[in-house]
Amino acid sequence: MSTAAPIRVPNKWLVLVLVCIAQFMVVLDATVVNVALPSIQEDLDFSASSLQWVVNAYTLAFGGFLLLGGRAADFVGRKRLFIAGVILFTGASFLAGFATSSEFLIVARALQGLGAAMVSPAALSIVTTTFKEGAERTRALSVWAAIAVGGAAVGLLLGGVLTEYLSWEWIFFVNVPVGIAAVLLSLRFVPESRVATRGVDVLGAISVTAGLTLLVFAIVRTQEYGWLSAQTLGLAGAALALLAAFVLIELRSKAPLVRLGIFRTRSLTSANAAMLAVAGGMFAVFYFASLYVQDILGFTPVQAGLAFLPLTAGIILFSGMAQQAIARIGVRWVAMTGMATAAIGLVLLSLAPVDGSYAADVLPGLLVMSAGLGFTFVPLTLIATTNVRDEDAGLASGLFNSSQQIGGALGLAILSTVAASTTTDALPGGAAPTAGQQASALVDGFQMAFAVGAGLMIVGVIVTALFIRRRDVAAIQATEAPAMTGV
Repeated sequence: MSTAAPIRVPNKWLVLVLVCIAQFMVVLDATVVNVALPSIQEDLDFSASSLQWVVNAYTLAFGGFLLLGGRAADFVGRKRLFIAGVILFTGASFLAGFATSSEFLIVARALQGLGAAMVSPAALSIVTTTFKEGAERTRALSVWAAIAVGGAAVGLLLGGVLTEYLSWEWIFFVNVPVGIAAVLLSLRFVPESRVATRGVDVLGAISVTAGLTLLVFAIVRTQEYGWLSAQTLGLAGAALALLAAFVLIELRSKAPLVRLGIFRTRSLTSANAAMLAVAGGMFAVFYFASLYVQDILGFTPVQAGLAFLPLTAGIILFSGMAQQAIARIGVRWVAMTGMATAAIGLVLLSLAPVDGSYAADVLPGLLVMSAGLGFTFVPLTLIATTNVRDEDAGLASGLFNSSQQIGGALGLAILSTVAASTTTDALPGGAAPTAGQQASALVDGFQMAFAVGAGLMIVGVIVTALFIRRRDVAAIQATEAPAMTGV
């Protein structure tokens, strides 16, 4: 447990607002492109298999460099890194809006992800070092969790509005004034803090990011070569070699990107493992449900965005209710209940037919998902960040955010591959398929992706049940829950 006193800040709740605005912006950009994908694909000539890289270029750079960002926040100063990240993210957003080719957009999205990797862990460590443990920090983290999940859902609505009434380029341009305002206000109000003086491990960050990117690429290429082909196995082997090299670098580095001893904190390790699985399932909702309502139900971009408003509202509502639930039944049980509920929501979505409707086949699954995600993120955030020393706050924040982004990228690659394979198998051989046959095969792919996503949520439940011990969460409960009674 951290024993250091929180930083003295004249208005800590204003600081929370500022860092949450920046976090909202970077989380929103993980999903804001989903509704715009059909327009982007048409304008920049993306192939069906390469389209997911508009999402994954961002999430991989975000997740891969979050580890470096988390450690750098402790070394160079949390405020300094936070502001630098917002500047990079804002500049990359400006470039993305002017993209004239698929390659240009993918590079700009990767730069956005690098900026987000600097912003997010710095912002979370600012929160955890500004608010003292107990009810105060729990309330702050509840706001943070609602922003982290709600921002992803709001991105779908904003993306639809901007795409339909302006153009897809504006989903990136909108970040520019927000980013400028965040920089100017943060210079004035956000406190500076750092607890370490040694350098940062750039080589470690490059090796882990390259390994993860190559692993995702290997998974995507299975659509063409198959899972057991020489090409797939070769790419996967190279990815694993890079990840093994990352571990060796960390073991030998005087200033490692990840101090491997932190994984002896069992609650942190288990919460991150659960988040890997949860994020993979969550991305299935934003990506495939957005395609379903547009390609199958015929929704416009704005209608598609509005379709996800109940998900946003539910996440915010249930994130607040999670505080009281933790006080009553414990952080571990709330997390497991949330993930199991989210799995049920994905199962409901997997039943949506080719001739379905929003009210009967999409909305029920989204409502159940909103309850599940709201009850999942607050307890997992507490479990992953509470039992760590103050000098490791940035690292713990980076690890948890990395788990979310890397899990999402790997999950999307796996689910997209499964969906594409299912769709291909469902198409009739011989003559060219009719429009109805194409739609039916596409829905078969979506259904399989949702079903596998539900399985990932159940993996999260199992990890939490088996590996997060009662005595680990008892320490969290002793600190957080008593002060929350009556909140």
